[in-house]
Amino acid sequence: MKEVIRLAVLALLAVPVIAAAQGRPGADFQLTKINRALITPPSFTYTGAQQYPTNQRDRWLEVEAEFTAAPEFTDELTVKYHILLNGKLLTGEVTHTNVPAGRDRRSVMYVSPPTIARAMANRPVTPGSIQNIAVQIVQQGAVKSEISLERAAPQWFASLPQIAGLLLNKNETPFAPLYWDRYEQIKAMSR
Repeated sequence: MKEVIRLAVLALLAVPVIAAAQGRPGADFQLTKINRALITPPSFTYTGAQQYPTNQRDRWLEVEAEFTAAPEFTDELTVKYHILLNGKLLTGEVTHTNVPAGRDRRSVMYVSPPTIARAMANRPVTPGSIQNIAVQIVQQGAVKSEISLERAAPQWFASLPQIAGLLLNKNETPFAPLYWDRYEQIKAMSR
């Protein structure tokens, strides 16, 4: 009898753990890593028009978010970026479509050289100028996963004044034709 009671208690204790693992928010999507890099603009050569060289001293800030997706396919998934650069919080988002299940899914957002100059008050940018970055996966208005580059409380950015509209998705940059198979498909803007 004692053995039956002990097994019943163990079974009851295991139910909340199983339920929490299955029903916990973010189970369908999980952000795993944030990568940041200061990169030069791509340089292209072509014929048929005047060539204008890019300024290879300019640096773009590239922020890449890695995540996992459990559903076989997701029609639409929004990734929100919050970048604290020199005390200024830059925000933006990109909506991806047709996201397949799997690990090593990626989204990317860019900060242009003029935006960096604005945030830095025309001082040079260094990796230390990037104070923190938070990325959220949002589906149908609900936050499914969140990660920060530096250890911080969830939604540490919520109380800071935000500057929206200055972050650029890959299709809005000179990097658009590069690495098509590395990043998730971006939803086309409606016309």
